[in-house]
Amino acid sequence: MRRAPFIVVALIVFVGISWVLARFFTTESTERGAVLVLLQAQARGDSEAMLDRLAPSCRDDARCRAGVIALAKRMRRSGDPKIIAYRSRTAYALGADTGLTRVAWTIVNRQLPVVQCVLVRRTGTALAGRRVSLLRVSAPIDNESDC
Repeated sequence: MRRAPFIVVALIVFVGISWVLARFFTTESTERGAVLVLLQAQARGDSEAMLDRLAPSCRDDARCRAGVIALAKRMRRSGDPKIIAYRSRTAYALGADTGLTRVAWTIVNRQLPVVQCVLVRRTGTALAGRRVSLLRVSAPIDNESDC
């Protein structure tokens, strides 16, 4: 009978830690999903959808907006993009962070891989909730280059 309160407290601590860790690790999936949706719009040649996925500051900046429009025209492909390599510089940030994510993608059986950099901002905490914003996307870089 004396163990019951200890077991209840231990269970509550375990569930709490598991919940925080789950929220922390789902941010990785959220970021990767947002980047994939951006790449899908790019492959369709849909600059408006790309601008919708990027932070409003890109749409408001004439240079960024023009770059996205040109990129959508240049990178138009038929087929569905597949991510083949992904490296985020904000991957394990505990708090707010901004950094470049290097993504290599391809349209399976249709083209050579394309490597691009996406500027990502993460805000919030695992307790209060995390938010991922895509700020910019680069033109393709050399396959061996880093962002």
